Amino acid sequence: MVLTVEHPPVITLGRSGKPEHLLVSQERLEREGITVVDVERGGDITYHGPGQLVVYPILDLRDHGRDIKAYIEQLEGAAIDTLSSYGISAETRPGYPGVWVGQKKIASIGVYVRSWVTRHGLALNVEVNPEHFAMINPCGLGVDVVSMADLMNSPDWDAVEARFLARFGDRLGCTVVRGELDGLVKETA
Repeated sequence: MVLTVEHPPVITLGRSGKPEHLLVSQERLEREGITVVDVERGGDITYHGPGQLVVYPILDLRDHGRDIKAYIEQLEGAAIDTLSSYGISAETRPGYPGVWVGQKKIASIGVYVRSWVTRHGLALNVEVNPEHFAMINPCGLGVDVVSMADLMNSPDWDAVEARFLARFGDRLGCTVVRGELDGLVKETA
């Protein structure tokens, strides 16, 4: 199962997150309507919000090679393939999970794996508010971030989502079929 969402503004601190990488006061966060949440994923601090495609694959890696590093590379590769389909040249950097366009980060990765089942995943900046990212030291790396909208004219959200899911399915060797979560939840009386 692969869930995709567009979060309301939230800053998350992963397992190696450092509170000093949050660069604004609690009052400023409250004014902007941004919450801060500790999460179990790997990595440091990141922002999620409107204009960002957040992908949460829930996969049993026993069915996909039992290789966490390869799984992260599949996420990165799907983002790179998606960006390439829009004429955006992106790459990975050894030792720094995520996807980069030049010196700027366009996609962040933070995963958690328990009993070989994945949680959390990837966030691809489609058209995010740069002022919100300026409130943090992204990933604790002191880097700038970029969105697809900074590099091209108005990317269509649904098309980006569809292309990413197709590319991710290709990388996993399967077809990702879009459905609604409502159809997966059975109501009980």
